[in-house]
Amino acid sequence: MARFTFNLPDIGEGIAEAEIVAWHVKVGDMVEEDGRLADMMTDKATVEMESPVAGRILEVAGDAGDVVAIGSPLVVIEVEGAVPEDVAEANAETAEEAAPAPMPKDPEMEQRIEAEAPELSNVRDAVDAAGQTEPAPEPASAPVPKPAPAPKPVPKSASPAHRPAPSAPVASSRKVQASPAVRQRAKDLGIDLADIRPAQDGRIRHGDLDAFISYGDSEGYAPVGGGTRDDDVVRVIGMRRRIAENMAASKRNIPHFSYVEECDVTDFEKLRSDLNGDRGERPKLTMLPLLIAAICRVLPDYPMINARYDDEANTVTRHGEVHMGMAVQTDAGLMVPVIRNAESRNLWQLAKDIARLADAARNGTARSEELSGSTMTITSLGPLGGVASTPVINRPEVAIIGPNRIVERPMFMPDGIGGERIEKRKLMNLSISCDHRVVDGYDAASFVQAVKRLIETPALILAR
Repeated sequence: MARFTFNLPDIGEGIAEAEIVAWHVKVGDMVEEDGRLADMMTDKATVEMESPVAGRILEVAGDAGDVVAIGSPLVVIEVEGAVPEDVAEANAETAEEAAPAPMPKDPEMEQRIEAEAPELSNVRDAVDAAGQTEPAPEPASAPVPKPAPAPKPVPKSASPAHRPAPSAPVASSRKVQASPAVRQRAKDLGIDLADIRPAQDGRIRHGDLDAFISYGDSEGYAPVGGGTRDDDVVRVIGMRRRIAENMAASKRNIPHFSYVEECDVTDFEKLRSDLNGDRGERPKLTMLPLLIAAICRVLPDYPMINARYDDEANTVTRHGEVHMGMAVQTDAGLMVPVIRNAESRNLWQLAKDIARLADAARNGTARSEELSGSTMTITSLGPLGGVASTPVINRPEVAIIGPNRIVERPMFMPDGIGGERIEKRKLMNLSISCDHRVVDGYDAASFVQAVKRLIETPALILAR
């Protein structure tokens, strides 16, 4: 048997460390060659690490959420026979490349050390002599017994003595008048009818029970919250930690401002419905392809919106191409896959790209290049979109736009003969958040108004 230490290889250009997101093995497990070891997250993507050899896992680098430097040991594997030379050489090269280069010696400092060596030696001898009177320290390898964990206190509200018992029968302290149905209901709720003051005739009715439950004493029946639960502490790791760091950096560094406008999407939705009615084998159109098409038509007139701001270089790059980021909710958290060159796509190509990238983000197969390089982001919660939103900018971009929920309301509309009539119309608020260092409020408002014009006259989206 031989021990093989598998060092974390270089999994991306310029990457110095990676975070352990999940282990697929534990100590004692057998792993096959090319078997899954762990999922490691870098700044750019999540990478699945595979074992270069078969054997039994002896040691692992840490727990989920820990960070491992490139070239550091990830797992120790017990293998039968010798490790293949190519595997051993590649593993050794990984460790050598990651090892820090030795600091060059300073000749002047070396001379000073030699000159002061006798004095340092005397000090060391004095320390050694003093240390002989002290008890020898225990070996570092000796395990220190951990104290037994203290028993977890039981919350007062959760103890049986303090829990309400709704189903327990309650003895009445005085004779009351009530129907059998009212008595049975009071019994089920654990309410003593003697505690209830009837509203009329001295007879307790269901309305008196309702009033007592709403305004009376809280003892004797179940709390509205369904009881007390223990606190749950969850470690913020992996994608969720990356999202937290990015959002914090965005709010810390970018002076956000938001602008919201109401749009009439009645004709917009009719166009979408008409196109879907004749789509054949093409993907179904949602609102997003049409909205992205409208944004791409307007952006050439507002180059400061489709831009990225470099904090360190203090420069703004106004992009000619539109690489549209698309916020997607996944089990791991919010991800932003990118539709490349959205301005050159037609509606059906946009719909296909949206579906493909959303599926790739949700099942974890999105590539690194599909998750970076966006120049603007669109975020939508669909039917949950709410009345308005103030989305956080996807740094280093300078703008993020979000459609909200569509609602139907009566509106005054021209009747064609100089008057007005009331119609049921579909309305939607369009929200945008911008970086005030780059985008002025007037520019943001003008951009949204230009998009609104296309939304409310959707034939212009398709006109060339």
